[in-house]
Formats: sequence, C-alpha cells, structure tokens
Amino acid sequence: MSIKNIKINTVSLESYGINNARINYQLSPKQLHDISIEKGLGVEVSSGALAVNTGEFTGRSPKDRFIVKDSITKDLVWWGDINIPFKADKFDKLYNKVVDYLSDKEVFVRDCYACADPNYRLNLRVINEYPWSNQFAYNMFLRPEKEDLKRFKPEWIVINAPGFMANPDEDGTRQHNFAILNFTRKVALIGGTGYTGEIKKGIFSALNFILPVFKDTLPMHCSANVGKEGDTAIFFGLSGTGKTTLSTDANRSLIGDDEHGWTNDNNIFNFEGGCYAKVINLTREKEPEIYDAIKKGAILENVVLKPNAEVDFADTSITQNTRVSYPIHFIENIQVPSVGFNPKNIFFLTADAFGVIPPISKLTPSQAAYHFISGYTAKVAGTEAGVVEPQPSFSACFGAPFMPLHPAKYAEMLSKKMIEAKVNVWLVNTGWTGGPYGVGKRIELKYTRAMINAVLNGDLGLYNYDDYHIHSVFGVAQPRTCPGVPKSVLSPRQTWNDDNAYYTMAFKLTNAFRKNFKKFESHCNEEIRRGGPQRYAF
Repeated sequence: MSIKNIKINTVSLESYGINNARINYQLSPKQLHDISIEKGLGVEVSSGALAVNTGEFTGRSPKDRFIVKDSITKDLVWWGDINIPFKADKFDKLYNKVVDYLSDKEVFVRDCYACADPNYRLNLRVINEYPWSNQFAYNMFLRPEKEDLKRFKPEWIVINAPGFMANPDEDGTRQHNFAILNFTRKVALIGGTGYTGEIKKGIFSALNFILPVFKDTLPMHCSANVGKEGDTAIFFGLSGTGKTTLSTDANRSLIGDDEHGWTNDNNIFNFEGGCYAKVINLTREKEPEIYDAIKKGAILENVVLKPNAEVDFADTSITQNTRVSYPIHFIENIQVPSVGFNPKNIFFLTADAFGVIPPISKLTPSQAAYHFISGYTAKVAGTEAGVVEPQPSFSACFGAPFMPLHPAKYAEMLSKKMIEAKVNVWLVNTGWTGGPYGVGKRIELKYTRAMINAVLNGDLGLYNYDDYHIHSVFGVAQPRTCPGVPKSVLSPRQTWNDDNAYYTMAFKLTNAFRKNFKKFESHCNEEIRRGGPQRYAF
C-alpha cells in the first residue's frame, strides 16, 4: 500500500507545543509495517514480521534515565545512581527543544492505555518520530476499542524522538540520549535512542511510583499465568532468566510476560497488551509459542538475516539483546482480560553463573523478602567488556532500574501480600550446574519446566520438610525428589563432584550477597535481615 493512499485520521498536538506536523493518528499495524518498509526503515522477514535496527543503542541506557525532582518526587524517590534527579527548569527547556524538533515533521500518534484492571487504568498518548516505534506502542500497550477513542482523554504523554540529540552542556543530560520522567507534567520524554524498550520501561517506571504511592498497589517486574483451576503463578526475574519463556505455557493461560500489579483485593493485572521477548538462540522446539508469534505484526529488533530473509537467531553480531515485540493475542492461550486471581505460587528466577544455587528451593517469608530485595542473577564472560569470569549482578526487586521508591517499600508490600494470600515462594536457578560458567553446563529447560510444573501440580510436598534438604550455605529448602528430574540434578553440590571447589564458590557468592545487602540493612527489620545466608566464609 502506498503511503500517499493511506487514510489518516488526526488529532491536534498544538497543546503539547508540536506545530504544523503531519499527524498519522492511530494507524493499523499493517499500515505502520508498510510505511516502515517504504521509507527504508525496516525489512520484512520470511515469517512476515518486520525487522528493524534500533541504531546506536540496542538496549536501555540506565545512566541516562532521569526523574524530575519536584514537589511530588523530592521526598519520596530513592535518589542515587538509579534514580538520577533532573532539574525542572532544565526539563522544560529540553522539552521545548524536542517539540520544536518534531514540529513541521511527520509524526505517528497512538492513544492507548496501561493496566488491564479498569480501576487502575492509565490513559496514554504516545507520539513517535518513527512508524515502527508507534507499531511497538500498538504491540506493547493495551488497545482501546473504537468507541473508547471517541471519549479518550490522555493522562500521560510519551514523546519519543530518536533523531533528536541533546547537548549535555546546555541540556543537563549526561550525553546525547535521555529518558526523563516528569510526574508534575505527566510526561515521559525520550530522545537520542531508537531502542523501543525505553518507551515501555518509561511507563513501567511511572507506574512503579503511582501505584504504591497513590493506589496502595504493588507493582511488579514479573510475568504471570493462571491454571485451569484459577490459581495464579508469578515469575520474577531479570532479563535472560527465563521470565517470558517459563510463563508461556501451553497448559496455562498467560496473563502477561513482564509487568503486573497486585491489588489489595488479591487481583493480579497486566500493565501491558503485548510481549517483548529475547530471541537469542530461539527455536520452535524449545519455545514454540514465542517462535510462532513472530509473524506479520511482530517487530524484530537488531537480528541478523540470512540471504533468504530468514532470521539467524544464533547470530549476535549486532547484540545479544535481540528482541521481538508482538501483541499478547499472538499467543494462543491467554487470559482475557489480562487479570488473574488467587495467587498461589511465586517464583524468583536467577541465572546463577557460579553454578551453586539449587535448581529449585522453597523460601521462608524472611528469605523471600531478602531475595526479593537482593534480586540476584549473574553476568557471564563475554557479555560485557572486561567480564572474564562470572560476576554477581544484583537488581533490587528484580527491577531496580525501574523502581523510584526505596526497595524496602516494595519488599514490605510483597511480604504483607504473601502472608495474607498464603503464597508459596520458590527460588529457581535457570543458570549453571556442575561448575560455574565455562566449566559446568546450563540447567536443561525441560528440567526447569518439570520442577515448576511439580510445584503448580502440588507434587513437591509443600508442607512436609522431611522431603527437603536444608542447604548448608544458603539455608534454603531444596527438594530431595521431583517428578521428571534426576535426583542428582536437584543437588548442585553433587553435580560438581568436588566438594571443596563447590563450597569455595558458594561462600564466594554468599559474601557477595552480604556486601550488596549492606546498603539496605538500615531500612530492613530483623526478620528480613535473617533471610540471607547465615554461614560465613573464613
């Protein structure tokens, strides 16, 4: 379809300072797909999906994420290296520069919303410089019905201008790219980066402030699904730990793969209307639901194509953070609407590259709070410059870059909800066994799935600790048996065949836990502090 033949509805952007722009309002995914190709901004792959390159940035830039320090945020935000303050007057001047840059240009505008529970809905207007960025917004946010658009009033505005480069000396940024939240003006301002994850994470960060402060609702960086009996399972985890993969299950309905809220009346609701999955080494055999969702309407980011326009999912020459976004209805088995009830199990996922954490273990409430605040996973050699051996990586609440409040606030809310709902909490290692990265091997996905299914089916003896072994270093309860999993796999010490080497590495990791936790101790009660490893290395 030729661009000039597309019928364009419109809205006015003059109230935002964007003047004389050619406004493409609420275009369909197909229209945006075709425009991206016609403008040379993307190519269609063999499955029909659109492949784009996000340019200089193939991931988020945490050091360039800011929050305007104003009367709303100054006494509530946990300021520091994660939540970096930005001056209100500097924001106003930078905002004016960005809207002047977008004036007289062609822009793409979408009205959508976040939060599937209507009691918590946040209406959004997303203004994009690029068509594929607007298609990403269609995929990832919730889509109003046509009738809803007639009376739609946006509350928050996302302005996304990848081609605008800030001047750090004048604009107060660190470098030319930025992502800034302004809670007074209710604006997420993004410039200098084409990475689409900044769009969704900007709104996620806003909700992580709005929901606990104004709605007494816990925001969570997690995926969630629901079983046939109505039981909801929640999966916390950092990127690369399997959050999307493990929650996408043919036998359970997917609520969402990344961001949720937990209300006081014990409901779990998805913030989003889509999925944003890693596709590194993706195969239909291992992850059929995600693989089959890569079709017309999906957007692939920074993948390498073969000559026949097929995707080479193993090629990471552009980035290891290759991604796909698609509307949640591209997954066959989904919960409609994206709301669950009756949470019964929580899984904390970690990709332990030290190879010492059990593949599954049950946590006490104090241990759950400790591990939630810690948010542990590991970096492996080769993923970043200078990383030559496994390195511990801690991200509070399994999402520190998106959490404006102190982690203890979220941990207290989670602990309260876990106790009230009588939820079981499990620590699941999707990383290495038999030795650290480079020596051992990655725990097989089929075993991890079997362990999670055993929990969900009630096959792990939830209340009988005779069926468990208390780990001598971490103090967690690891099951002695699990259907579909060899006994040797359940004990990381046995997989090493070298007790001295195993315990040396285990103590090295526990000391890293303690060092990381020191910055939270003064905000945590004794019960949470006792949830960490109790044995020390000498």
